[in-house]
Amino acid sequence: MSGLKILYAEDELFLGKIVRESLQSRGFEVIMEADGAKVVERFKQFKPAICVLDVMLPHKDGFAIADEIRQLDETVPIIFLTAKVQTEDVVKGFHAGGNDYIRKPFSMEELIVRIQHLARNQSDRPKETTVVLNLGKFRFQVNRQLLISEKEEKKLSYRESALLKLLYENRESIIDRRVILNLLWGNDSFFNSRNLDVYITRLRSYFKEDPSIEIITIKGVGYRFVV
Repeated sequence: MSGLKILYAEDELFLGKIVRESLQSRGFEVIMEADGAKVVERFKQFKPAICVLDVMLPHKDGFAIADEIRQLDETVPIIFLTAKVQTEDVVKGFHAGGNDYIRKPFSMEELIVRIQHLARNQSDRPKETTVVLNLGKFRFQVNRQLLISEKEEKKLSYRESALLKLLYENRESIIDRRVILNLLWGNDSFFNSRNLDVYITRLRSYFKEDPSIEIITIKGVGYRFVV
């Protein structure tokens, strides 16, 4: 797995230098970022095969970073590093889209084995065939997160795509808001509920050129997707 690209987010610079150089000595290509607010932009530029994220970072924590990365890429493996030991933190990490969780202090051999394991699982995954859903005047390429009409080709975020797919799968019936929130956000908190409202508004705006497509709000219950 020589040359595997790793995005490493760590604000303990002495530890980070040791880890980065150890990974590089094993043939990995590593880019390190100490500022949580800059990690997602680095992800977009670097396009890593694996993300290794410290949970406690300045300006933005690892969980929030992972959530943003998951909206850009559903499949890239994410490993969290943390000194925390509470079970709820582990659960929160997996809800944020993490694939693995390593508690500090850790050995380099442990980190390398886990990176190799996730990379191997990723390479062994069967290539998905393109799934295309016909929605009125639109075609929705699920795997590529593309919504295509005669006028434009729109790249959806991971969560926009997941929400549209869920609405389509439950079309012509009512889907409860709480079901959507728990499936896509992990809980039905007030903050996530407001996020769902924003995403529903976005999807409605994407379909405005085709009046045969509606996302109908059933007050106090949820939504009905009509095609």
